[in-house]
Amino acid sequence: MGRYISSNEAIWHILSFPIHERDPAVQHLAIHLENGQRVYFTEENVLQRAFEAPKTTLTEFFTLCQKPDVFGQFAKTLVYGDVPRYFTWNKSSKKWEPRKQGKPYPSITGIFKAKTLGRLYTVHPKQRECFYLRLLLVNVPGPPSFEFLRTVNGRVFNTYQDACRELQLLEDDNHWDLTLADAALTSTPNNIRQLFAIILTTCYPSQAQTLWEKYKNCMTEDILHRIRQTNQCQNIDYTPEMYNEALVLIEDLCVLISNLPLNHYGMPSPNRPATDLVNTDLQRENQYDHGSLATIIMNSEPLLTAEQKIIYDRIMLAVAAEQGGFFFLDAPGGTGKTFLISLILAKIRSQQKIALAVASSGIAATLLDGRRTAHSTFKLPLDVHNKPDAMCNIKKNSGIAAVLRKSSIII
Repeated sequence: MGRYISSNEAIWHILSFPIHERDPAVQHLAIHLENGQRVYFTEENVLQRAFEAPKTTLTEFFTLCQKPDVFGQFAKTLVYGDVPRYFTWNKSSKKWEPRKQGKPYPSITGIFKAKTLGRLYTVHPKQRECFYLRLLLVNVPGPPSFEFLRTVNGRVFNTYQDACRELQLLEDDNHWDLTLADAALTSTPNNIRQLFAIILTTCYPSQAQTLWEKYKNCMTEDILHRIRQTNQCQNIDYTPEMYNEALVLIEDLCVLISNLPLNHYGMPSPNRPATDLVNTDLQRENQYDHGSLATIIMNSEPLLTAEQKIIYDRIMLAVAAEQGGFFFLDAPGGTGKTFLISLILAKIRSQQKIALAVASSGIAATLLDGRRTAHSTFKLPLDVHNKPDAMCNIKKNSGIAAVLRKSSIII
């Protein structure tokens, strides 16, 4: 495939004429929690940087709204995203300054309006408090502080999410409530737990704990039945221990889906012994669909080249004999390295063994099934190259330690 360039376009590029224009201008606006600014420092100025929080477009928006002059009073009428229309961001002095050109604002002298757009950085709902802070900033005009954003009708809330809920900025959870109510009529407790885990990890309900309190009996019914049968007593009722067991099962599902615990979704954390944490990590590595693995093996083995077959047999022999060893695949891109590695992973996992797939970056890791980054798997420090005494932060009795000990291969 090639792209044809005419002589007109070629000379335009050669003479460095402008290729495109952008109108209107866009001003990016910082989003961060209180004292959550990004700080750059060196060994020489680390203390100074630690005590002098850097100014951002957000903190200086608060400062602007605190001013008693006409500009400060006008800023109190603006939401964060509208500030660049009337003020310019001075990168050297790190402050908002009133525009001196543009369309005069009616009835207020010295205020000019431009077409500049303010663009707030996107925040994923997984970053819960920062996400709700952003929601407040696009709806609440003229906040002089972070605390002001958490204050509704004179009451200071502990979280931005609570403030959003009080201002009715959040959708209610009625849809998820009806979904669980419908499931409770026809589904088993295990299926309801699976549904609840999917709602938590992909739909981000605003009041997850309220949904749990309403439907926890439906999600714990099979546990109650088992205990009644074991003790041969039908008078046993729900107990906190039963609810805790259900929470453990739900958290295991959440970890499988998103690799995040229950408390990340505003739910109470279940009490589980350390041995259970180890078992959870081991179970995660044994959750592969053996039917899919068998299909991969059946379809891929006949496609191996002679050279790939030699490497494949050598590695599988070393795994079977538990010989250990190091193997390095060196070949140009597109010659089948990922294909061969995927087959090796499938073959070992089909034998009920643990095969870890790690990569140096998240993008590279997406090429392999069950992938992780090396930093996540081995708990490597981010600045490993700058620390001569750097070490992996893996506890001896942790779940990942048990997984590493039982691994047949690490790729």
